[in-house]
Amino acid sequence: MGLPVGQVARLAGITVRTLHHYDEIGLLTPGERAASGYRYYTDGDLERLEQVLFYRELGFALEEIAAILAEPGADRMTHLRRQHELLMRRIARLREMAAAVELAMEAHTMGFDLSPAERLEVFGEFRPEEHEAEAEERWGGGREFAESRRRVAAYTKQDWLRLREEGEEIVAGLAAVFAAGEPPGGAAAMDLAERHRGHITRWFYDCGYDIHRGLGEMYVADERFAVNFEGVAPGLAVYVRDAIAANAARGGS
Repeated sequence: MGLPVGQVARLAGITVRTLHHYDEIGLLTPGERAASGYRYYTDGDLERLEQVLFYRELGFALEEIAAILAEPGADRMTHLRRQHELLMRRIARLREMAAAVELAMEAHTMGFDLSPAERLEVFGEFRPEEHEAEAEERWGGGREFAESRRRVAAYTKQDWLRLREEGEEIVAGLAAVFAAGEPPGGAAAMDLAERHRGHITRWFYDCGYDIHRGLGEMYVADERFAVNFEGVAPGLAVYVRDAIAANAARGGS
């Protein structure tokens, strides 16, 4: 004799009412009946219930589950393979969602308290919080890092737009003197490098010549930063680095 409805409900973590409903719609009908009229679930019924609960957990409607289980030639292994594939897709999606939430948490911590539309307007596809862990590893604990985080926490969308516009103007100016053939150690290039240093000081932290020189090296060595210049003009990253170094030397560093 199989298992009674109450025991099956407890084992499956569902209600007796749910099992009765499955029976009423023909999704899962107990395969054995005692002389007393009570119905009992066989091993085959329990296997089918397992499939029903799997598909239900994956978001399928009961009508869809009935159609899936009625597919000709679909044995237990077929369903297990399908469920495994669906679960892996869900896991991948949940990981993406978790990553998005983590980025949102980082953005909030860093002070990027902007709406999705504002973030798109200000940063485009760039996600500054994706570099937060690396920035903290490189400069965390330093006065400049703490000062930068303190400042940006108070920035509004308009602040970020002004910051971006000012930065783009400086890069455009550097690209112009680069295209004109001005040497990186010339007055025009060094003046723009000094504007760039002032831009960082104004918006983020006090950027001394030594720090600025280090940033220039990073603009060349790290392709994630180099692309911001190389995307404007091939060779611009090296030119900017050299202009920064020349300006630092001019400033006595």
